[in-house]
Amino acid sequence: MEQWIAWFAPVAAVIGFGVALYLANWVLKQDPGNERMQEISKATQEGALAFLVREYRVLIVFALVVALIIVVVPAMPWLTAVAFLSGALLSAGAGYFGMHIATRANSRTAQAATDGVHKALTVAFRSGLTMGLTVASFGLGGLSLWIIFLIINGDSPQPEVVNGFAMGASSIALFARVGGGIYTKAADVGADLVGKVEAGIPEDDPRNPAVIADNVGDNVGDVAGMGADLFESFVGSILAPVVLAVSLWGIAGAGFDSIDFMYGVTAPLLIAAIGIIMSIFGLFAVRAKEGGNLHGALNMGTYVAASLQVVAMGLLFWHWSTRVGSDPARLWFFAAVLAGLIAGIAIGKITEYFCSDHYSPVKKIAEASETGAATNIIAGLGTGMMSTALPILVVGAGIIVAFLAGDAAYDGGGIYGIGLAALGMLSITAITVGVDAYGPVADNAGGIAEMAHMGKDIRTITDSLDSVGNTTAAIAKGFAIGSAGLTALALFVAFRTSLVAGGVAIDMSLENPYVIVGLFVGGMLPFLFGALTMGAVGRAAFSMIGEVRRQFKEIPGIMEGTGKPDYAACVDISTKAALKEMVVPGAIAVAAPIVVGVIRVDMLAGLLAGALVTGFLLAVFMANAGGAWDNAKKYIEGGQHGGKGSEAHKAAVVGDTVGDPFKDTSGPSMNILIKLMTVVSLVFVPLFIAVHGG
Repeated sequence: MEQWIAWFAPVAAVIGFGVALYLANWVLKQDPGNERMQEISKATQEGALAFLVREYRVLIVFALVVALIIVVVPAMPWLTAVAFLSGALLSAGAGYFGMHIATRANSRTAQAATDGVHKALTVAFRSGLTMGLTVASFGLGGLSLWIIFLIINGDSPQPEVVNGFAMGASSIALFARVGGGIYTKAADVGADLVGKVEAGIPEDDPRNPAVIADNVGDNVGDVAGMGADLFESFVGSILAPVVLAVSLWGIAGAGFDSIDFMYGVTAPLLIAAIGIIMSIFGLFAVRAKEGGNLHGALNMGTYVAASLQVVAMGLLFWHWSTRVGSDPARLWFFAAVLAGLIAGIAIGKITEYFCSDHYSPVKKIAEASETGAATNIIAGLGTGMMSTALPILVVGAGIIVAFLAGDAAYDGGGIYGIGLAALGMLSITAITVGVDAYGPVADNAGGIAEMAHMGKDIRTITDSLDSVGNTTAAIAKGFAIGSAGLTALALFVAFRTSLVAGGVAIDMSLENPYVIVGLFVGGMLPFLFGALTMGAVGRAAFSMIGEVRRQFKEIPGIMEGTGKPDYAACVDISTKAALKEMVVPGAIAVAAPIVVGVIRVDMLAGLLAGALVTGFLLAVFMANAGGAWDNAKKYIEGGQHGGKGSEAHKAAVVGDTVGDPFKDTSGPSMNILIKLMTVVSLVFVPLFIAVHGG
């Protein structure tokens, strides 16, 4: 395969970002609404920007310290530090750009609702797809250039340097997810418990002092944080099969000049590049009719992109299998990619079943709310636990099918097949992120409609958009979590292979006590991480609730609408709490694998395996339980079980506040945690080899 074909990847990234700029410009040209709407939107913009600037100051210090450690550690290539910084910078840049547009699309979506649901959906979705295309384009563009220069065109391939790019992306993603999640959920919990339950005022009521902080949180957590999350997932899913291809064909196989090596390294880049182009085609399939199925309209865009992607990937692997010097059996790799894509869609459907108010799990939680908050919480916990069963079986089936297909394509290529399956899940990341990022825009639009007194009809439209957004966000988390399991497995094998190639033997037998200890410690880490992030939200929410109560008590005229709440005080509470509380969980994720690996590499192998299993299960459980609680509340607010203000509604609000940090802080951070620890282990393989005499 001619090496120049790999350049299609950065070209596709440029095209994707060009379309993102076009969509951003289109969104900004829409009517931002009246003066009151623009005032509210501007407050959200300023709060989000202020938080992001302060968060990035902390992350800059962290990134420079880690880069310095990489440079000074013996046997570590200094270029790894540069790759690390570039991954971190592009991840932060994607989050900033997406949030910049989202905070300006909220008032425009609310204003568009005056022209009907189709116009409002179009504005919100195009804003979301701006984020999606930026994430995919920045991730593929940066990673592909490193791969082209250091692996495809390099004198001797250096995957250990390219791994640094993924580590930078994962590090920023973890801090952005945790920091943004703490911010948004502290504000959300405080606003809901004091506003809805105690004061009895509607959601997003301008009398609620925490309402602006809540709107800001939607953007820093669910747009910037989510974007960084999917950025690192996308990068990791591309990198895993590339690194495995180097070991499979370059080192252990036919050599770096073979046709299989060139295709093995280039195919993941081309799959990701095709996914960007197909996501652009999916944009034109998203159309909503008045009174129509909004979820179906968004799904149509995903289905069109996925269908076109399947055809294009089939042609890619057919081309590989028919090349002179290759083998027709290579076509089996297409089955591995297809297995991953099908598994991703299946997990999305399972997530929809457990999180959408069209199905019985959410309806049963709503029904349980009639007897109080305790039964609501019990039902939600049970639903979340039950929701782990099918995704595990689907991922297990996907792993087996991908492994068998990979092994049929090339003897010993089973793990490469699993890496391709993970990429198959996220091959259309651009539109997946677009559908997810649409949700916070619709949510903010509803808040602006309420605060600007736009009327019940407009709020009905924005609420319908927001309800769909909760489900699409849960589905996107399902894709990210599913791919995390496959990607972490592939990276784990690359980690072990790299150690063995460096002369360090690793005994993974269950008779090895160090492996067992590693399994237990690794299995514990996601619970410790979850406890730290949940506790952080609880402490921040405690401060927020105290501040909101104080303002209701001490500022005269708030409830009558004649006094103005101090929104800035609540924004400051969330900001300080997020920046303070995100440091320890992030530091643990980076430090744990390095410390354990220096002690014993077999213990580190056990740690990574244990964290993968419990982290995956906790991520599914938390994301689905939180999504189900949220939509059970919205189902009741739609008029069921007494509607807004009823005892069932108050119980559902309590359940929703428990679920908030589940689904938006701790849960989605788990998939980043398990991949970050694996990538850190892979990056520091030269250190482990030096320490353990390889």
